[in-house]
Amino acid sequence: MSENPTPVVKGRGLTKRYGRVVAMNHADFDLMPGEILAVIGDNGAGKSTMVKSICGAVTPDEGVLEVDGEPVHFASPIEAQAKGIEIVYQNLALSPALSIADNLFLGREIKRQDWLGKYLKMLDKKTMHRIAREKLSELGLATIQNINQLVETLSGGQRQGVAVARAAAFARKFVVMDEPTAALGVKESRRVLDLILDVRSRGMPIVLISHNMPHVFEVADRIHIHRLGSRLCVVDPKTITMSDAVALMTGAMAPPEATAA
Repeated sequence: MSENPTPVVKGRGLTKRYGRVVAMNHADFDLMPGEILAVIGDNGAGKSTMVKSICGAVTPDEGVLEVDGEPVHFASPIEAQAKGIEIVYQNLALSPALSIADNLFLGREIKRQDWLGKYLKMLDKKTMHRIAREKLSELGLATIQNINQLVETLSGGQRQGVAVARAAAFARKFVVMDEPTAALGVKESRRVLDLILDVRSRGMPIVLISHNMPHVFEVADRIHIHRLGSRLCVVDPKTITMSDAVALMTGAMAPPEATAA
């Protein structure tokens, strides 16, 4: 990595108002190549609004957003996906009544290359199943034996694994993970954290939104602390304690000058 790499995504002065409520107040954001950037903040701090703005779910009223140094303007999550940005939502956004393979390719189905695909729009199930199996195996999800298994029959950790595999399969720029362990037990949370580290080891930058401080400090390379609608500071988890992070979030401690926004 060069000394001054171009951020994968860079936001400057991002602002979003809902009437008189300012959800995002000239917020800045930087995600560097190959890192896990944790985004933390108290409830109502505006971190979700900021992250949604870089995924196309929210359109900022003001500010500039750049991906790989090029200005972008996302009017919808589909436009962000087309740019190679994927998000794993807290509620997973999976269809329980569909199979694992069908969920992986939901909205991105592969059509057959013959006349059946061209004229009758028939899907290439064989190719989709092969790719689904490859992606699950790459992330070590070998416990899922049958990719035709319905998602509703999976455990919480397995469902989260499917959501992560889907994001990793199609992301080209970076992946956003919104509270990926919030509804999971200790063992399943451990597996999801391992998945996150595995995705990062393949060179894919990750934005991790989480309230779980032990998880944040375990996997994050940098921590973006959001307060009152904007970035307060970015800190190195190796140089501060969890108590310090909470104090910064709540305003009980002033941000370090060197890392303040």
